[in-house]
Amino acid sequence: MRLPGKATHRQTREHNHRLVLRAVYEFGPISRAEVARSTGLTRTTVSDVVTDLLDDGMVEEVGRGPSSGGKAPILLSIIGDARQVIGLDLGEAVFSGALVNLHGEVRRVVELPVDGRDGDEALALVFRLVDELLADAAVSPLGIGVGTPGLVDARTGTILWAVNLQWQDLPLGGLLAERYGLPTNVANDSQAAALAEYTFGGDGPRQANLVTIKIGRGIGAGLVLNGTLFQGDGFGAGEIGHVAVVDDGAACRCGGFGCLETVASSRAIAARAAVIAVELGSAPASGATEELAFEAVLAAYRAGDPAARTAALEAARYIGRAVAGLIGALNIGRIVLDGPVTAFGDEWLATVRDEAGRRAFGLLGRDTEIVVGRLAPNVVVLGASALLITRELGLSLSR
Repeated sequence: MRLPGKATHRQTREHNHRLVLRAVYEFGPISRAEVARSTGLTRTTVSDVVTDLLDDGMVEEVGRGPSSGGKAPILLSIIGDARQVIGLDLGEAVFSGALVNLHGEVRRVVELPVDGRDGDEALALVFRLVDELLADAAVSPLGIGVGTPGLVDARTGTILWAVNLQWQDLPLGGLLAERYGLPTNVANDSQAAALAEYTFGGDGPRQANLVTIKIGRGIGAGLVLNGTLFQGDGFGAGEIGHVAVVDDGAACRCGGFGCLETVASSRAIAARAAVIAVELGSAPASGATEELAFEAVLAAYRAGDPAARTAALEAARYIGRAVAGLIGALNIGRIVLDGPVTAFGDEWLATVRDEAGRRAFGLLGRDTEIVVGRLAPNVVVLGASALLITRELGLSLSR
C-alpha cells in the first residue's frame, strides 16, 4: 500500500481556491480577515485567491462591514450568475432541463415530451434538450448534471439499467462530456431528488438523515445518511420500485412480477382506474398518451370520480407499505414524497400515512414524519445541479 505523496503546488492552489470560495459562498457577505479565520489560511494567501476570484467574476465586493476600531473591512459575496449548470431530469414522461445558477435559482426551463421514445431515440432527445439549453445560456455552463431513472454507476456516469427507457450499459456521462466538452455528473433521479430535498426543502435546522421517495412513471427512493447521499455498494440503494409487493402480480418491464411500480406508479394508477371504471359501468378517463391518461385520471379524481379515487387510494396503500419497510429498516425520522403522483393531495397522503402507521413498528411509526415535498417540479433538476456544483467547485448548495 502506497501513501499519497506531498501535494503539488497546483493541487495546493486548487485546494485553497475551493476553501476560500466555499467560505464566501456559505458565510458571505464576509471580509477577507474572516475568510482567513474560517479557513485557517494566511491573510496573504486569502488576498491572492480573492484577487483571482474577483478577476474571474466569481465574487464581488459588496460594501463595508462594521469596524472593530480600525478601517471598516470590505465584504465579499458570491455572484450567483457567475456560473450556471445545466440540470436534467430524465425520469418522467417529459424530459425536462434547466439552467441553474450557483444559488440554486432556476433561470430557464425546457421540456420535451418523450412520447414513448426509448433506446437511441430517447438519447437523441437528451441531446436536443441540452442543445436548446445551451442556446439560451448567458455564460458558458460549469457542466451538466443529470438525474436519470435506473441503476447508475456514479463513478463513470454509466446507466447500468434503466427499465423504462431501455438503456443498458449506456455511458451517458461520457457521451455528454465528449459531445459538449463539459464536465458531466450522472445520478439516479430519486437520489438526486433526495439531495435536493435535503439541501433546499426544509425549514429550520437541517436534519442529518432523510428519505425521499419519488413516485411518477417509476418509483424509487433516495437516502441521505449523516448528511451524505448514500448510493449503496452497487449504486442501487433505494430501488424499491422493483421490489415485489403482490404475489403473482402483473408483469413488470424489469422482468419481474408484482413490483411496486405495477400497482403504485402513475401509469399503474391510470390503468387500474380504467379497469375499475369498466367494472362500475362508467366511461374510463383516458388520454392519447401515457402522460395524458394519468392527467385525465387526476382530473377525474379531483371531480369526485369513484374509479379514479379507488385507484389512487389503492396505490397509496402500497406506497404506505413500502414506507413502513423503510421505517423499520432505517428508522429515519423524516420521509419526503415527491413526484407527479403526490398531486392526488391530502387524502392520498393521509392514506399513505395510515397504511405506514398500521404496518410499521408502533413506536417508530409514530415518530416518523411523512410529508409531500415542496420543490416540484424542479426537484431532480436541483439535485442533479447540486451534485455537479459540489463536485466541480466544492460548494455545498444551500438557501
